[in-house]
Amino acid sequence: MHEVTFEGFVRPDGRVGTRNHIGVFVVGNCGATAARRVADHFSAKRLAAFPNVNEVLPFVHEIGCGMEATGEPMNLLRRTIAGTIRNPNIAGAVVIALGCERNNIRAFFEQEQLVPGPMLHMLVMQEIGGTANTIAAGIAAVEAMLPEANRFRRQTVPVEHLVVGLQSAATDGDTALSANPALGAAIDLLVGHGGTAILSGTSELAPVAQRAVARASSPAVGAQLEQRIQWWKGYTAGRDTGMTRAASADEGAGLHRAGSSPLQAVYEYAHPVTQRGLVFMDAPAYAAVSATGQVASGANMVCLTTGSGSGFGAAPVPTVKLASNSAVFARMEDDLDIDCGGVLAGDIGVEQMGQLVFDRMLAHASGQATKSEELGVGRDEFVPWPIGVLA
Repeated sequence: MHEVTFEGFVRPDGRVGTRNHIGVFVVGNCGATAARRVADHFSAKRLAAFPNVNEVLPFVHEIGCGMEATGEPMNLLRRTIAGTIRNPNIAGAVVIALGCERNNIRAFFEQEQLVPGPMLHMLVMQEIGGTANTIAAGIAAVEAMLPEANRFRRQTVPVEHLVVGLQSAATDGDTALSANPALGAAIDLLVGHGGTAILSGTSELAPVAQRAVARASSPAVGAQLEQRIQWWKGYTAGRDTGMTRAASADEGAGLHRAGSSPLQAVYEYAHPVTQRGLVFMDAPAYAAVSATGQVASGANMVCLTTGSGSGFGAAPVPTVKLASNSAVFARMEDDLDIDCGGVLAGDIGVEQMGQLVFDRMLAHASGQATKSEELGVGRDEFVPWPIGVLA
């Protein structure tokens, strides 16, 4: 088998990014405006002197205060933020706090074993002297990081370094016939060459639990998946959710878009993915929350299938969107990357379409902008799972 490659950014620990960003994070919503102002300062004109840096991105969210200071909700939030900071697409980060959040910034750094340094800065608004001073300090911190981030240059790497989060949104009856199996064929190619794909959306697997568990590579992995499905049944009991209503017409859609490879490991939300091949990460079947967790787990690309059209994009990674039919692709061509309608029309087979999807994945991993990147989508799509609220 010949080696398949893409052009990526190799990090000191050997992981590979498909993009080269600097992130501006908040531990709680109180720092959101300062973080956005810092990121917005770095326009394309200001970044022109650093051609290897893609963007300075804000990572703001709406939790971190008004919640328990300990327990799984806080642990989940902290590992999501820390995992995103560690994503290979992030070359450096600034983390902003007001100073009195329940998600205390110093406790966050200590728990997640983050160490401030030249490429990781901690800013506390109440200590610096307010919003304006924090914005100025944040801009100065990013300016100091830009020369080092710019030292990274794309180089040829094996496709085994590609880690793809699998998503769907606004599906229709055609999705199971075209976009999902086409993506599944591409994922089989990726896994066959040593790459990794992360399947999520536990609640939508419940109607086909036996089929999902049968995909496990071992009884232990199957038991872990079954445990997560049972957890979801308890979590959603008595609630008006998709899991408690009648199953959709596209039962097992997640399995279709995951190809035919065995499931090698099961992870809880936002835990680091270390196993290669097809793996599962527990998450709601809601693209923004699910993809946020996958990126925190290490995904450097997201592929999303849709039937009615989706405007979603995950800012730190290229988000490749596949339309199930040509009508929606034509209607939302500014948002969608690949038209799988030819499969429905009989003009191309699923395996051929899968090869085309795989080739596009490599092109986007190597720097070709996706439609969501061209539109600047993703700055509001960092959504850590507010567990206990979102079903």
